[in-house]
Amino acid sequence: MYHNNSIRILTGNSHPELAQAVAERLNVPLVPVTVKKFSNGETSITISESVRDEDVFIIQSPTQPVDDHLMELLILISACKTASARRITAVIPCFPYARNDKKDTSRAPITAKLVANMLTVAGCDHVVTMDLHASQIQGFFDIPVDNLWSEPLFLRYVRRNVKDWEDAIVVSPDAGGAKRVTAIADKLGLEFALINRKRDTNGKSQDKMELLVGDVEGKVAILVDDMIDTGHTLTLAVKTLHEKGAKSIHALISHGASLPPVLP
Repeated sequence: MYHNNSIRILTGNSHPELAQAVAERLNVPLVPVTVKKFSNGETSITISESVRDEDVFIIQSPTQPVDDHLMELLILISACKTASARRITAVIPCFPYARNDKKDTSRAPITAKLVANMLTVAGCDHVVTMDLHASQIQGFFDIPVDNLWSEPLFLRYVRRNVKDWEDAIVVSPDAGGAKRVTAIADKLGLEFALINRKRDTNGKSQDKMELLVGDVEGKVAILVDDMIDTGHTLTLAVKTLHEKGAKSIHALISHGASLPPVLP
């Protein structure tokens, strides 16, 4: 049980507005943190208040530039550890390098495991993240990991904002999202569809998509994915659904990891 002033919230440069909103919701002031860059690109961080024997929550989601924000997070964790913080929780809404979660080709790195190791070595005691690209990333850690889901938000949004959602179909733009889509479809009592992307490995033609499962003709299509980067896959999926006769199309994405503009 927390006593007064036992929770300390810190953040780097990735999303200060999010950290401020969380602090205001909890009625806990942000700990002042100064992040600077040396002329050679190294990161310098100064924590202006004591965190000794405190429960520290560091809110930092490494997005563009990913490596800089990840390094800030690691330095903040290490600084709090050496400052005798009681417990350090890294709140990482969008886990970096989550797409590199397995060795799918020869000599391919499992970078998500490397990030997990770095967080642990830096001194992290607990990780809170959201909609991991692959749930097995939780197994890369030897410390507690809470993977929160955006599914309840999606369900509420569909019921409140999507017209004629009772006659909709939930669509995954790739095979990897089939489990995510079927879970949402089951809770809404809807059918699901699956699109497969044929990638051109030779660079001689454009990538194509084909509808493998489900009939979208005359229905409201609800596209669900965990991340949008360039927006290319989403654009191809929307085009395919239009060609197959979808009445209208809605896209629900957990993480907008791209730099604007992404869609034509």
